[in-house]
Amino acid sequence: MIVSHSSPIDRVSLTARSLFLMVFLVTLLCSVPLYARDKEGNFIVVIDAGHGGHDSGAKGKVSYEKDIVLAVSKKVGAKLGNLAPQIKVYYSRPDNKFIGLQDRARFAISKNADLFVSIHANASNSHSPSGTETYVLGLHRTEDNLRVAMKENSAILLEDNYSKKYEDFDPTSSESYIIFQFMANKHLENSLRLAKLVQSGFKSANRYDRGVRQAGFLVLREAAMPSVLIEIGFISNREEERYLNSQKGQNTIAKEIATAIVDYERQIRKRSGKQ
Repeated sequence: MIVSHSSPIDRVSLTARSLFLMVFLVTLLCSVPLYARDKEGNFIVVIDAGHGGHDSGAKGKVSYEKDIVLAVSKKVGAKLGNLAPQIKVYYSRPDNKFIGLQDRARFAISKNADLFVSIHANASNSHSPSGTETYVLGLHRTEDNLRVAMKENSAILLEDNYSKKYEDFDPTSSESYIIFQFMANKHLENSLRLAKLVQSGFKSANRYDRGVRQAGFLVLREAAMPSVLIEIGFISNREEERYLNSQKGQNTIAKEIATAIVDYERQIRKRSGKQ
């Protein structure tokens, strides 16, 4: 057996090389641009219409969540095209097709998205709740937040082999959500930045503001960029369902979401030193 004894000089040299490597890696990670990751210099946004296909989402008296959020998503994209040509929009669900939560996030990653915006409609056993709320990834703070996360995450039960894909995650069990307590989301600050802009816009449009919240959404967990999940209203509320299905309501909602994205992009561009 050959035993190698390194000298103090060798050890110092090794330590120096290790330190240099650590500094290099940290510098490299910190140098990842906040803005414009595609070769044309565009800011990439993926608009994600919740549910689809055989997954209707929440059901109102005369409509389905999947149809409302698809229509609103298309309007958000159209308005972004008019407001900010430097923002390129992709749709994770451009039509009435079922797409798994993991596949939605992977689509955003494949497009090197700077933002992932998932659009949903809320529901309650009671007809009285109304208003909008925007979620970022985190630990649910209230039973109401957990209820919403469970409702949206239950879409995985319609996927083939969901237990293996999501590592035995049970969206209907509160115990499954303990994992979110230990997750550190490096995109939390920017996700909150966008969420606050969205809710501020809704409030200015006289929508009832239910605030910015945190909860364990699988679709946000899988995304590798700043991301939010927007509940644009309660389809279980008769008056709000009519609003969500009207052209006026959808245009107002889309306008406020698009404006928030444009404001967010402007802030990130400024922070990145771009003109």
